[in-house]
Amino acid sequence: MRKLILFISLFFLIGPKDIYAQEKMNIEIVCFGQIESITLDYLKNNLSEIFKAQVYKGITYDLPENAYNKKRKQYLASSILYNLSKPKDKNHKTLAIIGKDLYVPELNFVFGLADTLRGACIISTARLKQTHYSLPEDKDLFLRRTLKEAVHEIGHLLNLNHCPDSSCVMHFSNSLLDTDRKDYNFCNNCKKFLP
Repeated sequence: MRKLILFISLFFLIGPKDIYAQEKMNIEIVCFGQIESITLDYLKNNLSEIFKAQVYKGITYDLPENAYNKKRKQYLASSILYNLSKPKDKNHKTLAIIGKDLYVPELNFVFGLADTLRGACIISTARLKQTHYSLPEDKDLFLRRTLKEAVHEIGHLLNLNHCPDSSCVMHFSNSLLDTDRKDYNFCNNCKKFLP
């Protein structure tokens, strides 16, 4: 009875939309294969701040051999997402991370992919590393790139589309130059559509 009275009181004080906005988003980070703890900690801390969400590490899965394309030497992103369980509730989002190269049939590669129906997205760290391009390792640059791709895919889970503003995190990354050019934050226009 007390909960009902509290709910009705909040309804009249702050309105129906704002009552539900009080529910905090949960972001579960799951790994396919081993991902360095420094990367996971960096994502956990920054995603928590950016989305005002509770971020926690879930389980680590083996690499999904059924998603591996031997001819392309890449993993099919949608196949990996399909194997993840459906969200527990609308505030639960799953961020999967894999250290291997990802693709979708119509593109040579993808940095990530989101499945809004499952409330899950995946990012690949393979092409975010300088060593992938035979360049010296740059850990700070790698971490920033990883964060941008994670925020971008979670943005899709929040129903944001690609943004024409090249500095917005929701701008489509056709190449790593696009990722490096954009920020890890949402532009003012995209912010309007965030819950």
